[in-house]
Amino acid sequence: MRIVLLGPPGAGKGTQAQKLAEKLGIPHISTGDLFRDNISKATELGIEAKKYLDSGDLVPATLTNRLVDDRLNDADAAEGFILDGFPRSVEQAEALKDMLAARNTTLDAVLEFRVSEQELLDRLKSRGRADDTEDVILNRMKVYRDETAPLLDYYQAELKTVDAIGSLDEVFARALQVLGR
Repeated sequence: MRIVLLGPPGAGKGTQAQKLAEKLGIPHISTGDLFRDNISKATELGIEAKKYLDSGDLVPATLTNRLVDDRLNDADAAEGFILDGFPRSVEQAEALKDMLAARNTTLDAVLEFRVSEQELLDRLKSRGRADDTEDVILNRMKVYRDETAPLLDYYQAELKTVDAIGSLDEVFARALQVLGR
């Protein structure tokens, strides 16, 4: 099963992706984790990505696309994957479509985790990460609305909405239900 997770920062995509990956037996591919790994190893990509992330901006599509395409080549992704944090724009969705076409496959589902802005602000401020200042959080929300929300239209045929307010297990049960699992 090939799944894309959509939703603003703090919607719980990462946590749900881990649970879904374990349940479905496919890898959770998080661009955030890919970036953090490269940043911690001080790779060229990591150093460049850090500049953008520190200001709350998105890493340019060309850098992200390369990382994701390489990751999809790994053997564990051959039978499926859960993408978390990619694509973030229609341009990246087109790139993903091309990556999948080159592998003779398509997406099975796109899950949108829906949460109110106030709930997101409360969640992100309570995470305690150094880059989660209110200004950075508000900028991320604006960037999401401006650049990522159009994906909801792009993926209309595959889109399934999940109410992401509630306990971890409640949201997980809803995600499995919309996937027919």
